[in-house]
Amino acid sequence: MTAHDSAIRTTPVAVGGTALAALGVLAFSFSFPATVWALSGFGPWTATGLRGVLAAIVAGGCLAVRRVPRPARADLPGLLAVAAGCVVGFPLLTTLALRTSSTAHSAVVIGLLPLATAAVAAVRGGARPSRGFWWAALAGAGAVAAFTVQQSGGGPGRADLFLLAALLLCAAGYAEGGRLARRMPGWQVIAWAVVLALPATLLTTGLALPAEEVHAGPRAVAGLVYTAAVSQFAGFVVWYRGMALIGVPKASQLQLAQPLLTLGWAVLVLGERMSPAAPAAAVAVLACIAATQRARG
Repeated sequence: MTAHDSAIRTTPVAVGGTALAALGVLAFSFSFPATVWALSGFGPWTATGLRGVLAAIVAGGCLAVRRVPRPARADLPGLLAVAAGCVVGFPLLTTLALRTSSTAHSAVVIGLLPLATAAVAAVRGGARPSRGFWWAALAGAGAVAAFTVQQSGGGPGRADLFLLAALLLCAAGYAEGGRLARRMPGWQVIAWAVVLALPATLLTTGLALPAEEVHAGPRAVAGLVYTAAVSQFAGFVVWYRGMALIGVPKASQLQLAQPLLTLGWAVLVLGERMSPAAPAAAVAVLACIAATQRARG
């Protein structure tokens, strides 16, 4: 086989992988607006619990149809970490934050997620990124810190603390999920994590439903369904598949667009008016993340 033949065969794979990863980024970018919709009819604890329960039904059905065997016992701690970070912690904390924080503001803070994930993965995997990586990481964190202080009038608010905690939990879950995806298909990682979180999400739902008011209008139901079926499961399926085809570095470059996409949704769908500082801070964070990609070696 010639090099030209090899290029012909690999090009469709690269194009398809890029398309899938981009679709995942697009799916995740609408998660915050969908959460705001869900909060119009459900309390934050109810929305988080129902989101996890519905996602578990979808994921469990896919596992059953594909007759996927149970994960190895050695993989359970990692799957539980993904469940705690990506299925319970991140959805709950961001939902609590979005009660008082704008979607645009939240998108800027959570824009640090790729950078935080890379840092956690480096520590977890024993890698030693260059000094340039860590300087860029600190610059990105500084940009977000300055933005939150400027927006809150002197210090981070409660919503910012929720967002930062969500960021750390999700970064740990992403890093652990990426490690597990080397041994099993990525969609199975998130599927098993959602299923393993079912006892917690069922308990949350059972306790929250009687305690929080429910006004299940069309917009609230649509937001809940989106966060459950797309944000919590289907988005991960195409995202992990795209990463497997084109590699983590290239997929991470695509994720740089996610905060800006969310800012666009906040204006177009929610009618938010953002301050000039929001897009400026988002671009600064994206530049820092791009620098970490170049300096990771």
